[in-house]
Amino acid sequence: MTDSILKRSIVLVVDDHPDTLQLLIDSLDRSGVTVLVATSGAQALEQVTRLLPDLILLDAVMPGMDGFATCRALKAGLAAGVPVIFMTGLEDTEHIVRGLDAGGIDYLTKPIAPDELLARMRVHLANAREAQDVRTALDVSGRTMLASDNAGKVRWTTPQAQRILEQLAGLPADRAKTGKASPSNAVELPPEVCAWVAQKTEPDPAHNESIVVAANGLKVRFRLLSRVAENEILLVIQQAAQIEVERVGIGKLQARFTLTGREAEVLYWLTCGKSNKDIAEILGISYRTAHKHLEHVYTKVGVESRASAVSAAVRVLDE
Repeated sequence: MTDSILKRSIVLVVDDHPDTLQLLIDSLDRSGVTVLVATSGAQALEQVTRLLPDLILLDAVMPGMDGFATCRALKAGLAAGVPVIFMTGLEDTEHIVRGLDAGGIDYLTKPIAPDELLARMRVHLANAREAQDVRTALDVSGRTMLASDNAGKVRWTTPQAQRILEQLAGLPADRAKTGKASPSNAVELPPEVCAWVAQKTEPDPAHNESIVVAANGLKVRFRLLSRVAENEILLVIQQAAQIEVERVGIGKLQARFTLTGREAEVLYWLTCGKSNKDIAEILGISYRTAHKHLEHVYTKVGVESRASAVSAAVRVLDE
């Protein structure tokens, strides 16, 4: 029996062995998957420019460009966000690690067991679809967010963040702004941000860590939001005007009500109409922590409600 996630998926199979190809095509076809085929790394790279798959099954050992090099090339281009499952007859740990280091998300050893393959595909397709839904929501909301690996290499950006990166790099304003990494529009983080991210082996978003960069007439702050995976860090970008308004406002509130820095931040974002959930997300803290800070704010400001706290804070900000 087919299931919906497989029936709605496009899978690229990359293998130079006819028998393996036929087995995979038959198994995937019976499950309702739309199958694309490539028999070499070069064909795989060409195929993704015509139609981007939802998942890639990649043979590790192929003549010419092997699977490891193919995966790295795919991940550096249009298929940056597409999960790759390696298929290999090599059970040596070194080769498995090479596949994962190249950007693979999972591996299967040959001969391939169709039931195991489909089970793993379901998991990775569901995870990829959920991640894409989150990114789409961020795009629509106008958030200036991006994700990088531990070395500072950009994995994905929202369109707004992409535009800021392009301006920092001094690129023409008419470049494509899809927010997707590709050979034509991928933009990397400034070198100082890459070096800063690389030092965050154990990032602590609760400390609101950030770095300010100025280039090509633009001044922005990159703030660590959270770690979303072992090798993926979420960053948010703020432009200079936002930084200054926020800094001055938080400073006023902190001085007037004798708040801690974090409490002043919570109160400031409260005056911007943000919910506790929004504030927790902005500051990279838990919902429970945001609520606790708010309780302290009520006590120090001398109010008992959210509306009264906002009213008192707005009077100070308007001075």
